[in-house]
Amino acid sequence: MQKRRVVVTGMGLISPVGTGVEKSWEALVRGQSGVGPITLFDASALDCQIAGEVKDFKVDDYIERRESRRMDRFAHFAVVAADMALEDSGLKVTPENAERIATIIGSGIGGIASLEETHRRTLEKGPDRISPFFILQMIINMAPGYVSLRHGLKGPSWAPNSACSTSAHAIGEAMRGIQRGEFDVAVAGGAEAPISLLGVGGFAAMRALSLRNDAPQAASRPFDKDRDGFVLAEGAGMLILEELEHAKARGARILAELTGYGASSDAYHITTPAPEHEGAQRSMRAALKDAGLSPSDIGYVNAHGTSTDVGDLMETQGIARIFGDAASTVAVSSTKSMTGHMNGAAGAAEAVISVLALTRGVLPPTINLQHQDPLITLDCVPNTAREAHVDAVMSNSFGFGGTNVSLIFHRLIA
Repeated sequence: MQKRRVVVTGMGLISPVGTGVEKSWEALVRGQSGVGPITLFDASALDCQIAGEVKDFKVDDYIERRESRRMDRFAHFAVVAADMALEDSGLKVTPENAERIATIIGSGIGGIASLEETHRRTLEKGPDRISPFFILQMIINMAPGYVSLRHGLKGPSWAPNSACSTSAHAIGEAMRGIQRGEFDVAVAGGAEAPISLLGVGGFAAMRALSLRNDAPQAASRPFDKDRDGFVLAEGAGMLILEELEHAKARGARILAELTGYGASSDAYHITTPAPEHEGAQRSMRAALKDAGLSPSDIGYVNAHGTSTDVGDLMETQGIARIFGDAASTVAVSSTKSMTGHMNGAAGAAEAVISVLALTRGVLPPTINLQHQDPLITLDCVPNTAREAHVDAVMSNSFGFGGTNVSLIFHRLIA
């Protein structure tokens, strides 16, 4: 039996450079950074005092206040990004199709800010002040739960969690479910709101974060020899994935085809990638095989590229090894240089950006790339966006625990 084909028919994006796909894309093409001093809490006691906050997001513009107060910020992002993606797709949910629409949305950390606030209030005023909505604010599957409830989506609803690969796994597993015929449409992606005392403090304690407090917009600098850690960020990315014939039958606008999904585990170290990122090599190789493509067919790679010393070097070595002779011609950039690292939402946000690069004919840059690490020999699209027609793009997402995901999107071929 011929494998069912999966296409992208809608997208939603909330990022530190803008709320909405268009606003974010315009900022990325301009090379604009969304990193700045932390305002969501008092970070003065921390070594790291910068983050990628979503500054133009007002939840009351999208969700009724009575409902939004019961939700953590990460769920706000999930609901609104899903609203955007569904509207973009033009999909109408009906009693006839509701059971064939899945909701697969993850988060790396979930409602950490609600956890902190509830703990503080409980210590000050006693356990009788714990909100009945506290558990619902904290647990990760409230993201798909609220989205499915809001839109009446009655297919499978669940939340993957795999650190920074979370939402890339969500997209890949949604693809597999459609291919197997379990459902026809999926809202797939991720949301994250980790900018809190424990969120920032915890990553800082691991010595994972940049400490460029005096120059926040220059702090995230993937592939640069002076990189000193990543910048924590928040946001959400959502895709509407749809079986090709289902999309055609309703006259949907098709943005791209999702042709490749590869996943692997390093089984090497809980935080440090294997040498030459061997695990990432396997996820990239698996995605290429799944898509039926060779490395020379890929015109652009949106790298995981977090701005860490070891991670960036290992990823680029892995890309060079997999792409071989094609490594000298493929463009590789990290949009985390502008957005910061949205953790569990990063994979889906960067999938949206990869589809935009494919459809708009523009490759977003790696900003702050002033002195490229001499050990990194790839074309990292330094500082300025580049016009380029490409037929296929790859998006990489890797996470603590040694988890790796690679996705490939292709122009639709009849």
